[in-house]
Amino acid sequence: MSTPPFAREPNPDAAVYVISVAAELTGLHPQTLRAYERMGLIAPGRTGGGGRRYSHRDLERLREIADLTSSGIGIEGVRRIMALEHQVDALRARNDELVAEVDALRRVLAARSAPGQVVNKLPVLHQAVGQSMVVWRRPR
Repeated sequence: MSTPPFAREPNPDAAVYVISVAAELTGLHPQTLRAYERMGLIAPGRTGGGGRRYSHRDLERLREIADLTSSGIGIEGVRRIMALEHQVDALRARNDELVAEVDALRRVLAARSAPGQVVNKLPVLHQAVGQSMVVWRRPR
């Protein structure tokens, strides 16, 4: 049985909110949303007629900007914090890819070796608490 269209999770990147609704949902003035767009902090979608349309992800970003500025951080600081958060997310994703690749290589090596024979020369990975990873290399 398929899920009815109204019961599905909405796409967080679907640009559906007009500026007045986005302003109301974030507690910001529409002029503030326009100013953030001019500063390059947000890039809402556009309709064929040029009207702004904000996604759920845009609203989350606007709330984050509002939280940072209300705590006394300037626009350039907000821009830098958001760039660093984006970089951290990209590095985490790349780290996950590399861990999966090492796991796949371990499985291939294990399948090739005879029972009881240790052929694995890959580094030993120890997952530490707090999303960090320690790589120990065996001496040759």
